[in-house]
Amino acid sequence: MGQKCKILFLCTGNSCRSQMAEGWARHLKGEAIEAHSAGTDPQSLNPLAVEVMREVGVDISGHASKHVDAVMSVPFDYVVTVCGHADATCPRFPGEAKVVHHGFDDPPKLAADAQTEEDAMAHYRRVRDEIQAYVQTLPESLHCP
Repeated sequence: MGQKCKILFLCTGNSCRSQMAEGWARHLKGEAIEAHSAGTDPQSLNPLAVEVMREVGVDISGHASKHVDAVMSVPFDYVVTVCGHADATCPRFPGEAKVVHHGFDDPPKLAADAQTEEDAMAHYRRVRDEIQAYVQTLPESLHCP
């Protein structure tokens, strides 16, 4: 196999969706993808995201939220924005990076009105599984070099 496709998953907080996407990409497609994640306004790693990923055998507990500026020197093939705000505010990347948007619902926002912890976790699990399904299409769906 040739060179790995370099993909940045970009979200606003880099606390949940982009972290799950990076975790899935490393877990499922590590031989084909060099995965990174970052945020336009980073927050701390979401513990419920860590928990739902742990449920399926993917450990993201060692990840740390980082600002997109921290990865600007990486020559990405693709930047995948996973939330609308990141799509709208995505900075220009040097080189040949192509920006694509594939949005996912925001689990913390959905879970804010949950009556029970289990109801809250259901939102995280659904989005986790949607992200997994998307990552399984990579890198082929992006036509990486």
